[in-house]
Amino acid sequence: MIISTRGRYALRVMIDLAGQDPNTYTPLKEIASRQEISEKYLENILKSLVTGGLIFGLRGKGGGYKLTKRPEDYTISSILRLTEGSLAPVACLEENATECEREAVCPTRPLWEKLDTLIQDYLGSVSLKDLIDGTV
Repeated sequence: MIISTRGRYALRVMIDLAGQDPNTYTPLKEIASRQEISEKYLENILKSLVTGGLIFGLRGKGGGYKLTKRPEDYTISSILRLTEGSLAPVACLEENATECEREAVCPTRPLWEKLDTLIQDYLGSVSLKDLIDGTV
């Protein structure tokens, strides 16, 4: 499993927003500058985070972005699933995967299932606040 640039940037953006005043909106331009991400690329990431309900977006004067919840209420798994689509280590374990004809006789399936469980459990146990506090 490789986490894409989009997923890594989404985590950086969420950490950035968690460090801002929760009662105000942070402009895209400020986030892009602090995180050294192009505004155009960042706009796409922010759009998916808004659509996924992880952040609020407000257009116009005084607009920008802010978290919808407290940092401790976000799991890293929820952020990465939104940006990556799947965290499964192999295609046959992805949600809505086509059933593999070899599933019943596949000697490696138990290995991938256990790895998938470890990934899901670990990323589901780490919060955005844990990353901010450096307790990971």
